[in-house]
Amino acid sequence: MPQRALVAALSLACGWTAVAAPQASELDPVVVTATATDRLASDAPASISVITREQIQARAVLDLSDALRGTTGVTLAGVGFGRRGIRIRGMDPEYTLVLLDGQRVNAASDAIAHADFDLGWMPAAAIERIEVVRGPMSSLYGSEALGGVVNVISRRATDHWQGNLVYNGGVVDGNHGGNTLQAGLYAGGALVPGTLGLSVFAEHRHKDATRDRTDPRLDEQEQRRVNTGRAVLTWTPDDQQRIDLSHLEGSELRRRNALQAGTAPYVYATSDDIRRQQTTLSHQGDWSWGQTRFSAYQSRLERENRRDIGEATRPQDLRDDIVDGRVTLNLGASHRLSAGGEWRRERLDDASAAASGKVEAIQTALFLQDEIQLTDGLSVVVGDRADHHAAFGWHHSPRAYAVWHLDDAFTLKGGVGTGFKAPSLKQLSPGYSAVGGGGRFTIMGNPLLKPEQTTSYELSGAWRHQGWSVQATVFQNELKDLIQTVCVRACGLRGRELRNYTNVAQARIGGVELAAAVLLADGLRLEANYSWLDTEDKETGQQLNERPTRSGAANLVWERGAVQATLRGEYVGPQKQASGTAQVTLPDYALFSLDTRWSITPKLSLVAGIDNIADKRLDETGALYAYPETGRYVHAGFELAF
Repeated sequence: MPQRALVAALSLACGWTAVAAPQASELDPVVVTATATDRLASDAPASISVITREQIQARAVLDLSDALRGTTGVTLAGVGFGRRGIRIRGMDPEYTLVLLDGQRVNAASDAIAHADFDLGWMPAAAIERIEVVRGPMSSLYGSEALGGVVNVISRRATDHWQGNLVYNGGVVDGNHGGNTLQAGLYAGGALVPGTLGLSVFAEHRHKDATRDRTDPRLDEQEQRRVNTGRAVLTWTPDDQQRIDLSHLEGSELRRRNALQAGTAPYVYATSDDIRRQQTTLSHQGDWSWGQTRFSAYQSRLERENRRDIGEATRPQDLRDDIVDGRVTLNLGASHRLSAGGEWRRERLDDASAAASGKVEAIQTALFLQDEIQLTDGLSVVVGDRADHHAAFGWHHSPRAYAVWHLDDAFTLKGGVGTGFKAPSLKQLSPGYSAVGGGGRFTIMGNPLLKPEQTTSYELSGAWRHQGWSVQATVFQNELKDLIQTVCVRACGLRGRELRNYTNVAQARIGGVELAAAVLLADGLRLEANYSWLDTEDKETGQQLNERPTRSGAANLVWERGAVQATLRGEYVGPQKQASGTAQVTLPDYALFSLDTRWSITPKLSLVAGIDNIADKRLDETGALYAYPETGRYVHAGFELAF
């Protein structure tokens, strides 16, 4: 970027951005997730990363975990059955809150074991950008935002009709399956220019099962067939108001061959039939005195399991009904105050959760946030959210954060925040009963549970000048009241042992994040990040399992005219893993991939790439890794704009 444009962007970041929307640049985009209001990324009171639509389109993205690979502070975690979850700064995947246009989707893992179903709501062709906030954000979003927030923001219709058709197919090296097909469609424009707009998204994805190389009877990765569609109708009655009505429908079928453990192990075939729905009505007002945002929406996730041998998991239906609102007041040139609330009813239909087969909880919340510009370069954001739950009463989540632009090149950020995660409906239900550990024990619910909590501290510095950027962040999370199962009767007796959920565990996760970008030459740039984690289970004094002590990624991007190529590298450092009663260290590994894009015409582009060029296989170094990596994967496709 030319120096004048960079200085202009940083000048905006050093000024107050409350009254007028800031002007974004490529290096300093506008983000909304950190404060629920528009701010430049350099002025946002949080550690935040943005994945753009162009970055998503440049590589094969089958779900949200693919899109976030290589993002600073983000690693993938195994959640069982070869599925993956998103870790932010070493926190468990269930501590990552996923939003769709600022609205939460069902936290499937709270109700369904080994679930990653909250990662596939939005088709890749429909995504405008993804904002990732590292650190607790319960002061704005309440429960689940313990480790961070991933906000998937969709494309919006304009007065001019536009769209694109995306197709991509790929094959995995060898004869072990894993081939993919992906087709997506986006179209949006004005039905009534200046007044009524329509956006439509649709996507079909198919991935073959990957056979286990050590036992061809089993599947290492399951087969997936996904269909998703969404329509958004936008009405702008005047220049100050926008009303959106949207509906999303999705279906997903997963199949795999698995091994049933126990005294007489056997192979069985199982399938999951998953259905998603989300309907939203929202109003946005931009007034001379401030802003208003109100929405009412319902998210629903249904799952039905089948097995050819043995007992299938009972059907589950998870539904969230939510009404929320926010009012933001511009109090002078250097003061912005936001207040709002939320009403949420969470329902679960599951025969194992209670004798009636139904459990329900209602949560209400109020929040207050104050954004203050103390000087031209120094701003402070303080906020608190009070959540009320029928089981544990009120819970407060305060947060304070400061951003200081020392000059046009250097920015210092830091603050302290708290987060919490409410116990799930199953964990709180006294009637919940489930067999775990391959039949070794039975788990019971506990209505006396308290929320899991964290207090997080961070300090970061960023420097930008003439195409160079460097950022360093140190952080520490103190976690308490973590929920674990504890034996309460017949301990150690297989089939008779009884366990209960209890708030017993405590942990500490600290670390350092480094990120840099540099223009090496005309058309060539290098982007890299590195994270170091130091973790401790305070009950045992041991390092937490499945957290790489070191991780990082690097992209070497070359652009010349209509051609773009990116060489990606991803490093996953050594990590601890449980092996029976012992703890072992798994070795590190690296993956390298190549993405290319050729814009043949302004409307037609070809894409091709190779993921995992060296065909790195984790089963060659150990069977204890939490999830399998796909072998060498070659893909190609096109994007047609219209």
